[in-house]
Amino acid sequence: MPIIDWPEAERPREKLLQRGADALTDAELLAIFLRTGTKGVSAIDLAYHLLGNFSSLRNLFNANLEEFSQTRGIGPAKYVQLQAVLEMSKRYLCETLERQGVISNPEETRQYLKTQLRDKPYEVFAALFLDNRHQIIKFEELFRGTIDGASVYPREVVKKALEYNAAALIIAHNHPSGVAEPSSADERITTRLKEALGLVDIKLLDHFIIGDGEIVSLAERGIL
Repeated sequence: MPIIDWPEAERPREKLLQRGADALTDAELLAIFLRTGTKGVSAIDLAYHLLGNFSSLRNLFNANLEEFSQTRGIGPAKYVQLQAVLEMSKRYLCETLERQGVISNPEETRQYLKTQLRDKPYEVFAALFLDNRHQIIKFEELFRGTIDGASVYPREVVKKALEYNAAALIIAHNHPSGVAEPSSADERITTRLKEALGLVDIKLLDHFIIGDGEIVSLAERGIL
């Protein structure tokens, strides 16, 4: 049955307007994004089909263009729209932190870093460069590696921090294995970076390790 023939209160768009986005299922939210289905297939049926193929929204969002376009009626135009939506959500999180500061929003800081790094297929080492009020100056990926690790050079981190005139840093990297437990190498590079930054009076506030569902703070572990 076409969605237009559904009871009004059950149509995804009307339901969202009446009850809010959090009242909708993943399939209903996806159907609103898709807007239309294909011949004989409603947008909600197409949404269920996509979720069945990819098992979850997360897998769907991480699909490349070729994988995404294997479903009939779905092509580059929808892929581009989806990538734009995902990028806007990342920028929204960053703007929130820039406006309010990372210290007053520790959970949002974690979520922002998680959004940026969790689904990378390779290890990425990144930094949040902060001013003396702990407002964000810049988020930047500094080093990339393979699934086994990334080479991190303290001299380059210090150079970047001075370039941005940063007063403090939060560093983060992901574990593509999904396990966020810090290794001895993670602890050693944290200590080296703290010492190197300290020589130029820049504070290292934390080092987050991003896993599949968990984020480990080395400051909370007492390593900083």
